[in-house]
Amino acid sequence: MPHADGGSLWSSLSAAGHLSERTLWGADASVTLGDLVGGSSLSGRLELLRGRSVLVATRDQLTAALALIELDAVARRLVLCPPDLPAEHLPFVAAAATVDALVSDRATPDAGPPGVGTVMTCTPRIASAAPERTGRYQTEWVLLTSGTTGRPKMVVHTLSSLSGAMRGGRPSGEPAVWSTFYDIRRYGGLQIFLRALLGGGSMVLSSADESTGDFLIRAGGHGVTHISGTPSHWRRALMSPAAHRIAPRYVRLSGEIADQAILDHLRVCYPEARIAHAFASTEAGVAFDVGDGLAGFPASLIGREGADVQMKVENGSLRIRSTRTAARYLGGEGGPIADGDGFVDTGDMLERRGDRYHFVGRRGGIINVGGLKVHPEEVEAVINAHPQVRMSLVRTRKNPITGALVVADVVLKSEPGPANGRAVTLEHEIMQRCREALSRHKVPAAIHFVSALAVTPGGKLVRHDA
Repeated sequence: MPHADGGSLWSSLSAAGHLSERTLWGADASVTLGDLVGGSSLSGRLELLRGRSVLVATRDQLTAALALIELDAVARRLVLCPPDLPAEHLPFVAAAATVDALVSDRATPDAGPPGVGTVMTCTPRIASAAPERTGRYQTEWVLLTSGTTGRPKMVVHTLSSLSGAMRGGRPSGEPAVWSTFYDIRRYGGLQIFLRALLGGGSMVLSSADESTGDFLIRAGGHGVTHISGTPSHWRRALMSPAAHRIAPRYVRLSGEIADQAILDHLRVCYPEARIAHAFASTEAGVAFDVGDGLAGFPASLIGREGADVQMKVENGSLRIRSTRTAARYLGGEGGPIADGDGFVDTGDMLERRGDRYHFVGRRGGIINVGGLKVHPEEVEAVINAHPQVRMSLVRTRKNPITGALVVADVVLKSEPGPANGRAVTLEHEIMQRCREALSRHKVPAAIHFVSALAVTPGGKLVRHDA
């Protein structure tokens, strides 16, 4: 599809200016945007990918970032392959997206999926070239997200829908140095990557091979000013002594419910930073962010006529309509993204408390206790408010009478120590908080103290039944 206005990611970041001062730092290499003015990460062979459906399947985030910059408006379609995609799903992804070219960062790329005729290597060693980056296509950006059949859903965006929540141009004052715990091949990380580029800043890219502490040390060394992650990312970061190696001006949370405890912990750790939590989904796009330091969001955001993002609550679920919504799914799974009125049902459940709405959990994640509903996230928010708790996971345990019981795995800020009664005391205190704040069926039947909780590659708690 010819690009409507001739714009591209490359032209937009060039318009923001100061390319030689702006850097993308990977774990093992770095590239200034100025390096790309007269060079290419694709060995000067950009023309071979023009008009193609390109699978970007690199191991390293830096090479993925370079490929995206060079290929927007050049390729017909960019398929962002997260590094943890199971190999058995690759043929489905390639077929559904009609992939006919592969970009890899391996020195000797393996053969691509069936039907892929062009395999090209991307490298941070910029080759001298004069690539033509004139925008001819409104490139489709295809992101992968969880599917109900085990295979990923493939969500189609454009640069316009992805960047709808951003304002271009170089901000006044000191340039921003962005970073994120997310991988940029997922929606949350891609948002931060685009904010850095379109806002005239630089970016520190994370690495799956790095520990949280090593990443924070590296980000601090590059002077990160703006940084984002899920609440689970941040809870793990605050457990690390390296949390104080960064001094951000802006801290952002998204991807999971930001309860009051994590917002307060971040305020204490980074007293000079603006703490904000945002709501977005791969399908619906960015809806809003909240910077008042409180969990939930003002009820006044619901039902605003004429707003760029319109929201309503129907059957307890948040629904969103905006130009930031993805165009469609590929691959035959998922049905239409929006309903007949253009609203996307996010599946995120809300409860109004006074003049504020609070997220209570996902519609599909409800625990059924004797016919009564329990949202795990609602219970976790109460447990996480205990001053000795770092994070928790509420899950279900089968029970022959009620069908299920609620149990909680809890990570403390420090080990409870030997059997001196402290663990028993903490368990009693947490239980008492739950009894005071929650209905009886929501109170955990058992508390288990654990040293860590599993987190998905996307930075969210791994939820499963036991």
